[in-house]
Amino acid sequence: MAVALPSFLTAIMIMSRLMAFIGITRNNDMSSKLQALDIAPKLSYDPSAIESASQDFGHIVKAVPQAVLLPSSPWDIASLVNFSYSNSVPFSIAARGNSHSVNGQAMAKNGVVIDMTSMKNGNGTGIRIASDGSYADVGGQQFWIDVLNATLGLGLTPVSWTDYLYLTVGGTLSNAGISGQTFRYGPQISNVYEIDVITGTADFVTCSPNNNSDLFYAALGGLGQFGIITRARIPLEPAPKRVKWVRMLYTDFSDFTRDQELLISKNGRNDNKALNYLEGSLLLDQGSLDNWRSSFFPPQDQPKIISLITKFRIVYCLEIVKHYDGQTKTTVDKDLQQLLKGLSYLPGFMFEKDAKYEEFLNRVHSEEMKLKAKGLWDVPHPWLNLFIPKSKISDFNDGAFKSIVLQRNITTGPVLVYPMNRKKWDDRMSAVIPDEEIFYTVGLLQSSGFDDWRTFEDQNKEILLFCEKAGIKVKQYLPHYTTQEGWVNHFGSKWSTFQKRKLQFDPKLLLSPGQRIFNSKQ
Repeated sequence: MAVALPSFLTAIMIMSRLMAFIGITRNNDMSSKLQALDIAPKLSYDPSAIESASQDFGHIVKAVPQAVLLPSSPWDIASLVNFSYSNSVPFSIAARGNSHSVNGQAMAKNGVVIDMTSMKNGNGTGIRIASDGSYADVGGQQFWIDVLNATLGLGLTPVSWTDYLYLTVGGTLSNAGISGQTFRYGPQISNVYEIDVITGTADFVTCSPNNNSDLFYAALGGLGQFGIITRARIPLEPAPKRVKWVRMLYTDFSDFTRDQELLISKNGRNDNKALNYLEGSLLLDQGSLDNWRSSFFPPQDQPKIISLITKFRIVYCLEIVKHYDGQTKTTVDKDLQQLLKGLSYLPGFMFEKDAKYEEFLNRVHSEEMKLKAKGLWDVPHPWLNLFIPKSKISDFNDGAFKSIVLQRNITTGPVLVYPMNRKKWDDRMSAVIPDEEIFYTVGLLQSSGFDDWRTFEDQNKEILLFCEKAGIKVKQYLPHYTTQEGWVNHFGSKWSTFQKRKLQFDPKLLLSPGQRIFNSKQ
């Protein structure tokens, strides 16, 4: 049952929805007032800029803004927010990084979209590394690949990553930032010392666990609802030189999950014997091995892998990485063998690579270039990302993977499934995860044609309906709901706090309207 909204928030929401119907008169009035601002020269009305800001990586949702701000500093952003907040008829504002969202989360219909990447060459925070190498101050507009390159030059690195590095720091910190390092180091939001945030009241706030902590915990994983992150202080550690990169195949899901859970049980941040990365994925009997996950396998071994997939229809792939450098070069193989001892992967189906650390982290980019060359990157991406409690992952395999996915036989992208440890997350932050100590992330990272993406969306809906009927208490990652009740159920016990923080930091509901949390009619 949906939680009733406080009367003051209900009134604000009604006002916000009414404003959406004022229409062309309001838009023209807004445009004329924007032209009088000091930042007017940085506002673009160019059709190509408007078109770009109307779409995202998903190519499913479209929402046209009135203008696009090309800021050269965070103060330009604060000026825009202040103008809207002070206006008798406020307009919505969305911060847009590389716009890797898939359901319009970084859009602002009839509002203003802020192109955060325009600050990369301006006066915004760039990438500044502390003299003692303990942290880097990074602008929210910076891509993680830029952070990697800057820190590696000094032999340093962050420890928690996303699979794809061409995402902005502010963007991933507004969600969580997960990958195969999360089981050990936690998500990216668990690896931040402090952040600068411009709130929906145009306040420029530096916050940390000990300073303005309410905003710190609200903004991390807060889906952009409480402020725009313009700087983050990221802890650094000595960078490894190379990695041992291993993939093992399974046909039994119980063996696959048992081995994953065993491997992530050794997860101390300073435990040199633990793995540095672990992910799992599915190899399905409905496509070639030529994708960004499975191109890892040696060409001479691909026929026997294809034969295995043809026989079992689903093969489960466990992927792990162990870092090493000059000091650990002589011991890494022994440490890895010890970690793999007793695992139940199929004999003869373990494959190993030795790679540079940066090559491994940036592994998706080379596949991106291949897809772009074929015209297969800028297409619809009807993705579904879920967190599944450990106790229900076997049910999910039977009901979703083996039944729905195989039966529909349309999946065209990677399907990920790997576990995480709840204790590596900070529950004071806005991000929502299942209650169990171990939970799995499941990602159906699909690509489609422009004419058939709804077929994939139907599959996603069928999977979610199955979970509901089976009593699987899933939580969406990169969540997308179309009703207030959906968001209330998503946040659960955190909903009340989420509402109060919204009222405190963005009382006029200016920020991130594309999430449709407080303005489901947007």
